[in-house]
Amino acid sequence: MTKTPLHTFHIPVMGLAYTIDSPIRVAQYGISSVIALADDELIEKMRNFYSTKFNIPYEEITQKFHDYRAERITSYLNLVDKIVKEKFESFKTELTESKTALENFMSMLPNTSDIKKGFQNLLDDGISFKENIQHYIESHLFPGEIDVNIMTKLDKGNFVKNEQLPIEFNDAHAALRGFANSNLESSVVLSAGMNPRLFGYFENFKDFFPNEKNELKKKIILKVSDFRSAMIQGNFLAKKGLWVSEYRIESGLNCGGHAFATDGLLLGTILEEFKQKKEQLVQSAHDLMIKALQLKNQPFPEKPLELKITVQGGVGTSEEHEFLLDEYQVDSVGWGSPFLLVPEATSVDQETRNLLMNAKEDDFYLSNISPLGVPFNTLKGTTNEFLKQKRIHENKAGSSCPKKFLALSKEYDPHGICTASKKYQDIKLEELDAKKETLTVDEFERSKTKITEKSCLCVGLANASYLENDIKIKGQSQGVVICPGPNLAYFDQEVSLKEMVQHIYQGKSVLRTERPNLFVKELKMYVDYFGNEIETISGEVTAMQLKKWNSFKTNILEGIEYYQNLFSSTLYFKNDENKIKNQFDFYKKELNAIKIPTLELA
Repeated sequence: MTKTPLHTFHIPVMGLAYTIDSPIRVAQYGISSVIALADDELIEKMRNFYSTKFNIPYEEITQKFHDYRAERITSYLNLVDKIVKEKFESFKTELTESKTALENFMSMLPNTSDIKKGFQNLLDDGISFKENIQHYIESHLFPGEIDVNIMTKLDKGNFVKNEQLPIEFNDAHAALRGFANSNLESSVVLSAGMNPRLFGYFENFKDFFPNEKNELKKKIILKVSDFRSAMIQGNFLAKKGLWVSEYRIESGLNCGGHAFATDGLLLGTILEEFKQKKEQLVQSAHDLMIKALQLKNQPFPEKPLELKITVQGGVGTSEEHEFLLDEYQVDSVGWGSPFLLVPEATSVDQETRNLLMNAKEDDFYLSNISPLGVPFNTLKGTTNEFLKQKRIHENKAGSSCPKKFLALSKEYDPHGICTASKKYQDIKLEELDAKKETLTVDEFERSKTKITEKSCLCVGLANASYLENDIKIKGQSQGVVICPGPNLAYFDQEVSLKEMVQHIYQGKSVLRTERPNLFVKELKMYVDYFGNEIETISGEVTAMQLKKWNSFKTNILEGIEYYQNLFSSTLYFKNDENKIKNQFDFYKKELNAIKIPTLELA
């Protein structure tokens, strides 16, 4: 049976903990969400928690198990699947027996929804209501997807004593195996770019290949920041007989978590390219996939399989939501950070949620706290920041590093070491002290900050779930790291799931402050990012850097021109048309005022 999605939004992955159990919370309403598979220890603790809550037998999978990481993931996903199915059956029964419950549910569906109209017709008809509604529900309602996320860069090799385990025991490989062996019929979202070795590992699992009915039991979603990246990665997988079912486009900077800035390409121009070239993306991958499947003597589809384009990052109003669906024909819009203020949807401890509610624009910033060395969106005033600064003040900088998921630096240890760890920072600070006499006070302090500002994300991004669910936290206190997008500055209250969904669909706004248009906000972030890149350059400027900066600036200017043409012709955003036009003009002037250095001639 073909599933028609109930909703035009999805909840993307957030941190390690924030969406760890979102499907259990929201899937019965047809809302899709994404579980992070990075932290198998958190996953095992949550399996214990939910097994107890729903009276399901639980047997711990310890690290003594040969394939414990994959087994923990498989077991948790199977548990989530079981709970979601049970909750969905109960919810269907509730809808057939209570008109109030049905009307409440209908109020959370898009006004354009055919399913909503079908329900309304049955209510208006009133004859044999229960029997008809039961039949309608069985044929039209489905739970939301229980999707999973694997960050491709987090693929650390693992060791037993000093012997490295085979590649399939690498972190991301084991996570993929855990999903592949689960009962789920859903998608894995691959983020943070291409990992050829991991992509090749998909070939080991038949569920990712089409069956005789041209169906995929398990699907692949690629999170991408531009069309070129989508084409390269999609074709790479297609050559292995694998189909990408969705390209999830995310704003490079106006998002939560790690920020992978584009080469100055703005979201609107990226979406326009996908819209214009979607058929090229589909046909190119289809041709390559058929050849690969024929060589493997496997079933292959005569026609291309379904391919969705979705978008996320910084969306904040129902008008923006509708505009993205309408103008770019995307299949769904991701709403992430605002759902951190919805206790029914995400796992956040109350202290952190209060901090999010009270945070203003200046409290959200692009930091260097990630051990990956990639800019990381975060928030001032977290408990993690307080504890980290306390350790630095006491000359005990760095984390005990109990989980080692980000122990990727081979600079001092062939097994890998995390740049947020005390072990790494002690070495670096000792090296810095040896050079102290040759540095100015400012240079020394800047270098010290660069070493000690890294945070333990493995623990900090997981702690919210432990705190919310009263699960004991062992080891060194790390507090909570939270990674919202800057868009959350304009949401300042805890809201119900129903209120947030109605904000998305019906414009029943839960915003309490004036908010810039999502395209204007992203443009400002790119201009600021570009200015900071030029400002903080040290050492000699190379021809390659100059080429990159000039291209970056040109792409932003072309993006501004694209927006100015678009906003003068669209029927959306008319109430703010003049203000938006003036803001584009302002940032254009600000961008042009940033002077790119020139090469020094010998």
